[in-house]
Amino acid sequence: MIAALALLLGFQLVGEALVVALGWSVPGPVIGMLLLLAVLVWRGGPGEDLRQVSGTLLQHLSLLFVPAGAGVLVHAHLLGQDAGIIAAALLGSTVLSLVVTAGVFGWLSRRRKPARRPQAGDPAP
Repeated sequence: MIAALALLLGFQLVGEALVVALGWSVPGPVIGMLLLLAVLVWRGGPGEDLRQVSGTLLQHLSLLFVPAGAGVLVHAHLLGQDAGIIAAALLGSTVLSLVVTAGVFGWLSRRRKPARRPQAGDPAP
């Protein structure tokens, strides 16, 4: 169990180190997760210890948002100053994601071959 937790933290550390070394503007934990995903795909999946540790972390995920919520409350005055920009960004990103999702769905449904309709004399399924 400790080894699985160390594995998760190790990938996060490697991600952070890559971000700092290469000057990327992507969060280090995201890079670490992508590296972990690559390793797990290569190995054929996680072990039982990693499943247990990640399951436990996911069960208590809401606790990890407490510091972020406290930070929002501390800097509420900044949010008030930029409320219009924040609202525009939220609305714009929501509309953009809906448009892209609808476009991808339409494209995929046009690519899909239509199912053949049963003809008279076809055997019953």
